[in-house]
Amino acid sequence: MTKTLDLITIGRSSVDLYGAQVGGRLEDMGSFDKYIGGSPTNIACGTARLGMKSAVITGVGDEHMGRFIREQLQKEGVDTTGVKTDPDRLTALVLLGIRDQEQFPLIFYRENCADMGLTVDDIDPEFIRRARAVVATGTHLSHPRVEAATLKALEIARAEGIQTALDIDYRPNLWGVAGHGDGESRFVESAAVTAKLQSTLHYFDLIVGTEEEFHIAGGSTDTIAALRAVRAVSGATLVCKRGAAGAVAFEGDIPDSLDDGQTGPGFPIEVFNVLGAGDGFMSGLLKGWLDGENWPTALKYANACGAFAVSRHGCTPAYPSWEELQFFFDRGIKRPDLRNDAELEQVHWATNRKGDWSSVRTFAFDHRSQLEQMTGYTPDKGAAFKELCLDAALKVANGQVGYGILCDNRIGRSALHRASGTGLWVGRPTELPGSRPIEFEPELGDDLGGFREWARENVVKLLVFCHPDDDDKTAKMQIARVKRLFTAARRNGLEFLLELIPSKVGPVDDHTTATLIQTFYDAGVFPDWWKLEPFKTDIAWQNAVDVITRNDPRTRGIVVLGLDAPEDELVASFALAAKQPLVKGFAVGRTIFGDAARAWLKGEISDAEAVTQMADRYTRLCRIWDDARRGAKEDAA
Repeated sequence: MTKTLDLITIGRSSVDLYGAQVGGRLEDMGSFDKYIGGSPTNIACGTARLGMKSAVITGVGDEHMGRFIREQLQKEGVDTTGVKTDPDRLTALVLLGIRDQEQFPLIFYRENCADMGLTVDDIDPEFIRRARAVVATGTHLSHPRVEAATLKALEIARAEGIQTALDIDYRPNLWGVAGHGDGESRFVESAAVTAKLQSTLHYFDLIVGTEEEFHIAGGSTDTIAALRAVRAVSGATLVCKRGAAGAVAFEGDIPDSLDDGQTGPGFPIEVFNVLGAGDGFMSGLLKGWLDGENWPTALKYANACGAFAVSRHGCTPAYPSWEELQFFFDRGIKRPDLRNDAELEQVHWATNRKGDWSSVRTFAFDHRSQLEQMTGYTPDKGAAFKELCLDAALKVANGQVGYGILCDNRIGRSALHRASGTGLWVGRPTELPGSRPIEFEPELGDDLGGFREWARENVVKLLVFCHPDDDDKTAKMQIARVKRLFTAARRNGLEFLLELIPSKVGPVDDHTTATLIQTFYDAGVFPDWWKLEPFKTDIAWQNAVDVITRNDPRTRGIVVLGLDAPEDELVASFALAAKQPLVKGFAVGRTIFGDAARAWLKGEISDAEAVTQMADRYTRLCRIWDDARRGAKEDAA
């Protein structure tokens, strides 16, 4: 059978709520960051980030948190065919905190949770046969129902010659040998747990655990003795994690010293958060193992992925992409607290962004002052009209990818919020209209703390009227404010779009915008998106593209704005812009909605007529852009 998957993991999944106040007690946490979690779920995501085709067999509830896990897995590129939606059980929940380097309190909410509802009937032999490897985790050997499901998957794998691996993943309270308040505990002796594990170890080609996890698997607190006890019932390669001392692999007999095993290079980094580090380690190890690397190389991958995990907040969000890992190997460690390494964090951010926005045809109706100046405008009418704009955008997109909107939160709040979850790319302005130097919308607050209230899919848009000839005071003030906003956006997990309009400030030539772009990169601003006014020459476009790709080859790209140009001018500007692959689309507003807004606000056309008119114009511009892009590709060929 054709192998369409590299690996399938099986076991627990959860929503992890991580306390945001590092150093405090879990009792005192005031806010939490939400991530997906659970060892096999983390491993599936970690390996997917390393370029592997991963899947997970687990269970989620038929509710918001279950949908969150499924959607996040899909965003990570994980196959969700094996994710069961259980109508009778809730998705598991974990509360976690970072107290210090040694204490990481956590509480598991897993009473009859959805992933513990997996049965043998949920294991599809044909699905298992699609994979090169099946990876089990220890928790799902703790209950007869999920143990039976796990063993069925393993038996199919063994019969088909599919490789198998076990992450011992010992959590004493999930085995019922520690209390609810002991979620942090990593080891409690239990003869019953040891017996259960030893009855399954013969299923595996690879067994991975910490020293404490091998103690429970081998029934001895002497690590060498425990490893030998495991070896007595299993011929698997044993990989023992030793914390700061790295990890060792044993393919045959267990020697008298752990130091005699095969090792890979370690990475001296600051320990910030050990939660999820083992899953990061396992992800790197599986990448090397399944790619046929030798154990020192596989352990190098594993140690590096574990290092990323312990230096960052959260589990899955901390894991590196393959490109990031190679960057790390090539460049080396510049500072031990990796999360504060700006260059590395930029690579991490840029290579782990979600969503395919290789094309973005954007209907921009984030205008505020322009709408407020129209005859018949009132705040209520303005809000209602922006709802019609969204209706037009959704009508044109019709569920397809590659369409977006720009919408504000002041006049267009209802439309902005309704757009969430529709599949549209959603940009949201932050500047006071026409301000120079930049002033921010009051909703952001003096400390820019308003970003905490933004939907995570909103893209922060900032328009700057600036010019290379600006006086020193104005230039420095604007750059500082852009950097402040960019930093706040990144801290809140929001993508950032920087729009530059120099032509409203002074004369422009083929180098004006490129010069401005370099100025912002020099200040440490790395926009995910650039929104640029249309240029009149190929040279101007090439200059802008060259400076962007030189400074940030991983940028999302450029959208070209319309500046209320008539359609025939847009045709010409689109044809020029479409020659550049880095230009992903357009953001046009008044050309689409201007006439409709003026007529609708005066009561001259109906809601339906306004939507139809705007949808027709938006559709025509999309067609013009698509034709321009197609023509550019044909000319290049």
